[in-house]
Order: sequence, then structure tokens, then C-alpha cells
Amino acid sequence: MPSTLPDGDPAPTSGELPDSALRGLGERPFGFYVHVPFCVTRCGYCDFNTYTAAELGPGASHRDYADTVIEEVRLARRVLGTADLPVETVFFGGGTPTLLPPEDLARILAAIDSEFGLRPEAEVTTEANPESVDPAYLDKLRHGGFNRVSFGMQSAREHVLQVLDRRHTPGRAAAAVREAKAAGFEHVNLDLIYSTPGESDDDWRASLAAAIEAGPDHVSAYSLIVEDGTRLAARIRRGELPMPDDDVAADRYQIADEMLAEAGFRWYEVSNWAGSDDARCRHNLLYWTGGDWWAAGPGAHSHVGGTRWWNVKHPAAYAQRLATGASPAHAREVLSDDDRDAERLMLELRLASGYPLADMAPAARTSVASALTRGLLEPEAFRSGLMVLTRKGRLLADALIRDLLV
Repeated sequence: MPSTLPDGDPAPTSGELPDSALRGLGERPFGFYVHVPFCVTRCGYCDFNTYTAAELGPGASHRDYADTVIEEVRLARRVLGTADLPVETVFFGGGTPTLLPPEDLARILAAIDSEFGLRPEAEVTTEANPESVDPAYLDKLRHGGFNRVSFGMQSAREHVLQVLDRRHTPGRAAAAVREAKAAGFEHVNLDLIYSTPGESDDDWRASLAAAIEAGPDHVSAYSLIVEDGTRLAARIRRGELPMPDDDVAADRYQIADEMLAEAGFRWYEVSNWAGSDDARCRHNLLYWTGGDWWAAGPGAHSHVGGTRWWNVKHPAAYAQRLATGASPAHAREVLSDDDRDAERLMLELRLASGYPLADMAPAARTSVASALTRGLLEPEAFRSGLMVLTRKGRLLADALIRDLLV
């Protein structure tokens, strides 16, 4: 959840959605995102809407947070009416969701189930910092209905973790994977970051090797982004650290793709690799393929039927809105058909399943032909009517998408 809220139109205090959003409700996949904005410390690179204890101020607390979120779950049921909306995926993100007691996370999940109903095969994920859980905590989560966990490993090298202001030791993430599997979690992800200042190719290879050896069935790898206003950005501006290099990032991505493929992982989204089809993150696929989701929590962004809205940013303001029976929505926007088409292209082209050639605008045909000639698209998939990115295309995906959005 980014820390800066976009502009938009005023959102009604009732949370009411336009008729266009409710049309077809239940025909599209439906998921829930729950934002838990608490962290023990703020990582130097992080620009998410998170708060340490010292930053919370009056009117917000860990103790009451689950009850506040449950009020928003009940609001969601009122706003969405009586449509049958079985929840296919639930994702707890942050922040650090596992700073809350496992009983609180389970209570929020139970409220979602009570109001909407979870599908029997629903994917239920929580993010976790490796140091924020232990076997007993993970066991309680598993018994509370969670079946997937995503650990923020970032690196296996201590000096890289220090630059990122991560608190866990290099081996803790691998231990957490073992503990999660012992607790019965069906799917485990490790998040990695590459191109951190001071990281070498050998450091990155060591991190990948450690992640693979830990035994997750899913790995996400993201290039470090230096966000304005972060401690990392300030250190780079002062000359204490070098700015990450785009060419280095491209080399690191290629190393990741090669090592993960050798270990049996296959990319299914530009930054995500899974050991099997079942291991793919279904919640993120719901985002990437145009599903509906309600996002609860301060600063959380929801989308239903082409209407997008986002909640007030601070946990205290969020709690105050819900305590008075009002929607916590800060603002919203109703996407035009052109906006939705553009978003579909931006998201689906990043997937290994590709984007249908037949759905491309005629004006983009020259750019499509150029992308094929430049080796950015898979020729075999192209002959079958799909635009699927090659590895080179994945590295240049953002630029290619800009060329195609004519």
C-alpha cells in the first residue's frame, strides 16, 4: 500500500458504489485484501503506508485493530448487497500482519467467512517478516484457516540486509520456511530484492541459492526501487550509497530467471516464479486478470466493477470513520472503458499466459510488429495469436507497454 494517496472524486460517506460497479457482481472472481499497517521499525527503502509504535499517535492501537477491520468487513457486506460473493482469495499484507496476535488475524478471516463465505478451496495468505513468527504462531495461523504464507527474505547476505534495514539474520527466512511447512502450510513464498547498493552478482546468486534450498514453492524477486522520501533515498542523495544501476538490475534478473528455472520454477508473471501451477499466487492473479476485490485497512485500495477507491491513510482516522458508522473511503474514480482496456493490457502482458493479439488496437500493429522483430515476443505464441514476452521482453516490459498504448 503506497504511502501517498492519489487524487480522485469524493467518496460517499455511506460507501455506496455506482450502479455500473454493481452490475455483474458475482460473475467475476472476488477477493479480500486486509492491510495491517504496523511495523517494529521502518525499513530504509519502504514507501508503504506503515507505522511504528512511535508514529501511531492517539486513536490507533494494535489491540483494537482487528475489531476495526471487522467493522469494515461488515460495511463491505452492506455496500455490496445480497449478491452471492463467495471469497476466492484473502491476502493479509502490510506492514507486518504477524505483529498482531494470530487469534486476531483468524478473527478477521472468520468475519470475512461469516459475511461472504469462503470457497472451500479459498487461498488465504499472510505476509510475515521471518523474525515475527515462530512454530507456535504458525501453528495457530494454520489452524485459523491460513494456507499460504509469504516471507520477506530479501537477501541471504548480512551486509545487504543491513543496507535495507532488515532486522532478521540471513538464515532466519529459511528456518521460517521449514517451520511453516511443518505447521502444514500448503504454499510458501519467499520475497527477494535485487540491485541493493553494495550487492554483488555473487551475493545475489547466494541469495537465490539459499532461497531455493529453503524449499518454498514460490519465489518473488523485485528490483530495488528508490522511493522519494525514504531513508535510502536520502542516503543516496548524500552520496553515502550509489544509485542502483539499470544494467546491473537486468543482469540480476537474468541470473534469477536462469537459476530458478534450473531449480524447477517457472515464471508466470514478470517478477514471480512458481514450482507448479497450484503454487501460483491466486490472489495476485485475481488482480492481474480483472477480478473484484475489497481492500480493508488504512490506505487500502479496492476495485469493484471498474470503480476504484482508497481509504483514508492514517489508522486513527480510519478507526474514527468506522466508529461513527461512516465509510473509511477517502476518494474514488470510475474507470472509463479506455482506462480499463489500458489496464488490462498493462497487467495481462506481464503474464506468461499473454495477451490476445486480436484485442490489440489497430493503431498499435506497427509497435507489435516491431516488438516481434526485436525479440521481445515469443514467435511460437505469436503464431497462436498471443503476445507473450520473451526474457528480453520482460526486461523491457514497461517500455513496450508504453509503445503499445497508442
